[in-house]
Amino acid sequence: MSECSGRISHLYISPGHDFYGRHGKGREKNEIIDCDTFELVSGSGVRGDRFFDYKEDYKGQITFFDFAVYEAVKNEFSLPDLETSAFRRNVIIDGVDLNSLIGKRFAIGELEFEGSEEAKPCYWMDQACAPGTEEFLKGKGGLRCRIRKSGTLGKGAQTVRILS
Repeated sequence: MSECSGRISHLYISPGHDFYGRHGKGREKNEIIDCDTFELVSGSGVRGDRFFDYKEDYKGQITFFDFAVYEAVKNEFSLPDLETSAFRRNVIIDGVDLNSLIGKRFAIGELEFEGSEEAKPCYWMDQACAPGTEEFLKGKGGLRCRIRKSGTLGKGAQTVRILS
């Protein structure tokens, strides 16, 4: 079993969708809440988030985004005031190769996840950040996961362990 160290800087939930299912309707402005901790429920998602109990075995019960990619977007598009919340991902983490977790089971503390696929960027990223962001993020849009073991996730230093 391999492992790596990472640091979670933000944990976001939002009760409503700003982009998802909004094609041709414009963006919503739902609150996005930066939590110190949040509860993860196996098979359901992040309690309080818009995708909680979205559908059975949903592959995006929780999403991760790389802090280094956030920094790269800020630099590439000269956006010094860009917030990490602009990407609408649940967990902002640094020091972890998220793409390497696609198709893998992994653990953070007692929590267990299954990396299902890249959280692919969509055309809304050009509105949320800057024109060209969607293209820039291809291949590094984050990680969508299923939650396989429930518990509480918190900010700070974390060890990510590959289970299979």
